Amino acid sequence: MGYYLLSYSIIVNIILSGTLICSKWTNKSASDLSWTKKAAEEAEEVASIPCSGHGLAFLDGVSDDGSPVCECYACFTGYHCSAISRPCLADADSGNPLFLEPFWKKHKENSSVLVSAWHRLGYSYPVEGKMSGELQKYIFKLHELVGNAVTEGRHIVFGTGSTQLLNAAVHSLSSFSPVSPALVLVSIPYYPLYKSQTEYFETTNYKFKGDVSKWKNKTDGAQMLIEFVTSPNNPDCQLKKKVLQEGPLTRAIHDHVYYWPHYTAIPAPCDEDIMIFSISKLTGHAGSRFGWALVKDESVYQKMKQYVSYNTMGVSHDTQLRMLELLKVVVDEGGKKLFEFGYETMKDRWKRLNAIFSTTSRFSLQNIPPQYCTYYQRVRQPSPGKLPHLLVELTTCQHVRFKLDQIQYW
Repeated sequence: MGYYLLSYSIIVNIILSGTLICSKWTNKSASDLSWTKKAAEEAEEVASIPCSGHGLAFLDGVSDDGSPVCECYACFTGYHCSAISRPCLADADSGNPLFLEPFWKKHKENSSVLVSAWHRLGYSYPVEGKMSGELQKYIFKLHELVGNAVTEGRHIVFGTGSTQLLNAAVHSLSSFSPVSPALVLVSIPYYPLYKSQTEYFETTNYKFKGDVSKWKNKTDGAQMLIEFVTSPNNPDCQLKKKVLQEGPLTRAIHDHVYYWPHYTAIPAPCDEDIMIFSISKLTGHAGSRFGWALVKDESVYQKMKQYVSYNTMGVSHDTQLRMLELLKVVVDEGGKKLFEFGYETMKDRWKRLNAIFSTTSRFSLQNIPPQYCTYYQRVRQPSPGKLPHLLVELTTCQHVRFKLDQIQYW
């Protein structure tokens, strides 16, 4: 009997000791903070600056007296961004994903990051080289939850935004072409950066040749043909497939940065050799410059990783830490919080925009039909992240700008 009582007493003491240790760690109050207190107070102070809901103040904001001031959204001005500036133009060319700001302000406790001055000063991680292993785990977990990409049998490459990875993929694939240069192609309409970046970094290994339809039946030549496939497409928001026929020298780079439930239906997981995503379209953190590529072929993966290493020595450790904390919030409850907020916000904006254009016969917006989404397990209405094709009756217009007084701000 005494033996059992002694055993019971030891077990209870172990449990209580563990509880006290955990309690001391998790219940640390603000008054107990030491070296983080100043930084936390500064962040709280700046976040509390009132900008009338039409702007934000930042620690690194520019001011005359050293104090942070409001940076107003488009169409607003004044010390607290309380005045509407007129005339105000709706800039359809802007891609700033600021619509997700309210979500992150609502989830500030779980998503904010304080970085110590000595955080990972070196060039690499102890195990995964220049990529955080924990961040990789969360990216794979996110794709599994959303069902928008096959990750089994894929390697992952981090980049300074998807922009860097697009050219890393071109550079890598072109090195396997038996005849130089490899030709880089794309469907019309396309994201202008495909052309400008490819031409800017153009070498003897690859050359931008534009419209892929002109090469559809020319896949039996000696030159490698590299096709950019954007799905959903920027700018017409269509879910696209590659145009080039299968051949020994045809390759495709699939840009899926908008393939998330707040922008489009997810009919099935993508299963391609090179798939590129970015944080800017997923969470709205465009300024953090972070993207990733899922790559099937080992040799292509190694060359892309080498390109990033030579180009920028990898991705900032500070950025990777911030991305990790953001993705922890995203995957919570299967991503429903972020994706439902983003979807409802975009759907409401398109509803308002359609209402405005419906008052005139001069302009109309491209119709995008509803589609079944495996993530929501229902048919859902479109909520694209870019302005779809605008149909204009005037044949001489080359560039149209709209003065929309009905919209205070987009």
